[in-house]
Amino acid sequence: MESLKNLFESNTGLKVREINEMTSSGSNRRYFRLKAGNLSLIGVVGTNLEENKAFISLARHFRDRGINVPEVLYVSSDGMRYLQEDLGDEQLYRLVSQGRASGEYSSYERMLLRHTMEMLPRIQFDGAKGLDFSVCYPEPEFDGRMVMFDLNYFKYCFLKATGLEFNEVYLQDDFEKFRDDLLKDGGNTFMYRDFQARNVMIRDGEPWFIDFQGGRRGPVYYDVASFVWQARARYPEDLRREMVKTYINSVREYMDVDEDHFQERLRLFVLFRTLQVLGAYGFRGYFEKKPHFLGSVPYALSNLRRLLATPFEDYPYLNDTLVKLTTLPQFNELAEDKRLEVSIISFAYKKGIPVDSSGNGGGYVFDCRSINNPGKYEHFKRFNGRDAEVIKFLEDDGEILSYLDHVYSLVDPHVRRFIARGFTHLQVCFGCTGGQHRSVYCAEHLAEHLSDKFDIKISLTHRELGLGRIL
Repeated sequence: MESLKNLFESNTGLKVREINEMTSSGSNRRYFRLKAGNLSLIGVVGTNLEENKAFISLARHFRDRGINVPEVLYVSSDGMRYLQEDLGDEQLYRLVSQGRASGEYSSYERMLLRHTMEMLPRIQFDGAKGLDFSVCYPEPEFDGRMVMFDLNYFKYCFLKATGLEFNEVYLQDDFEKFRDDLLKDGGNTFMYRDFQARNVMIRDGEPWFIDFQGGRRGPVYYDVASFVWQARARYPEDLRREMVKTYINSVREYMDVDEDHFQERLRLFVLFRTLQVLGAYGFRGYFEKKPHFLGSVPYALSNLRRLLATPFEDYPYLNDTLVKLTTLPQFNELAEDKRLEVSIISFAYKKGIPVDSSGNGGGYVFDCRSINNPGKYEHFKRFNGRDAEVIKFLEDDGEILSYLDHVYSLVDPHVRRFIARGFTHLQVCFGCTGGQHRSVYCAEHLAEHLSDKFDIKISLTHRELGLGRIL
């Protein structure tokens, strides 16, 4: 701290009146705010000279390119300490804290997140122009070794620690194919690598980027996946789509975009990033004995479950292993995962209304028997409400769509209030004559609707079909 004070005073000619250490978000670097009169600077004490050099070089290059990064003003002779511009206290992570806590983001929070995604291509493309990537630390490029480091990090620090049995040879085969697919289109762009809300400051309504010292040459999809699928952010699906769409529209200034191809490539990087962060949580939680990191595991597994809803057919053994991983009971028992769980059940009235197994009681039971019944026609008896034939029958006259609109208008505010009040369970049941067509259709669509709108746990059960799944 004294060395920072001397660096400040010797370069500004002002005497430091106040110096306060700032939180470092788990980094080994230490940050201090130093003030003298009307001047406030951020002092950084690093533990790794090469990492310091990387940040200073990148910051100066980005600044020259007109990108919103803090100006590095003074560096100590040994390169271990430096003073940079103070961007203030409006960290994006804190500005969207209400949405993160509730799972429902306000229009203001959504605007900030979209604007950040809109600005991301600037550092990726403009930042890469004329950049000497050799300054990057620890490697100048996202390559096969880096991919395998992270996949093995997941395997040894998380997967093995769960006790799940798996065949390492088969898994390695899929890892290697996965690696090759990730590296198919890199491009001469800057990959931030740790692009998340904690590393974005908001000044005068504009995003400013910090802590990019781990960046290197690499594909643009990585940063989109890192930000939009950040585990504890709890972004609902519709907001994720908004942010990705905003990014695609913005990146078109720099490259042609085939949206189907982009989404396909992005999905691979979402999977990769999810495995990477699970490895980090496992190392911090299981090996460093910091249990609060395990509190993030349910959120990462929630992301993983959504991804696996569409199987990764090119990596069959990896896909099957991950499906088993997401169903391990210990991850549904972590006390830190206090999100609201909505149990949605379809049933037949002749077999009785489902009991609320949570013991809380309450919730909703919706009677679907007023809706035109496909089950009265012989053709539809072999199908259920998840089949295309039944879906078309039910939707053709629009009656069931109007019915569900009324259901949504009741359940949505109920879910919103339960989240705000910290409740943990709500049950919603749909009944019809046979529990096969109308109730199944309604249960499926409410589950998808709530999953899309809120970051909550959803268990969907079709009692009479003997089917169930977790969303």
